Amino acid sequence: PGTSHADPQRDTILAQLLAQAKKDGPGFTAFSAERGAAFYKATHQGGKPGTASCTSCHGSSPQDKGKTRAGKEIDPMAVSKSPARYTDRDNVEKWFARNCGDVLGRPCTAREKGDFITYMMGQ
Repeated sequence: PGTSHADPQRDTILAQLLAQAKKDGPGFTAFSAERGAAFYKATHQGGKPGTASCTSCHGSSPQDKGKTRAGKEIDPMAVSKSPARYTDRDNVEKWFARNCGDVLGRPCTAREKGDFITYMMGQ
């Protein structure tokens, strides 16, 4: 990834997601920050009524702090504001599993995860 927010652990996570995304869709070549931005801002169907988008809890700007439904503060999603984000594979999988279930009502695909992280790396 051509970003000043490079991190070897994050790069490894993205490489694993890329391998899975290519396996899932043989024509797939690269993650897209534009798709990640659209995914972050979109209103999705299938999840919980109060959390139909990432912005429901994380706010319209990934550079700002968010709030859980219970009112607990969430650190910004943007790597520029939270440099340790997306560097611990277990933590990344835990939060994608929980949040994709809440927002989408299903697990996120490797492509969705990779696009999302790529978008956040540029934020």
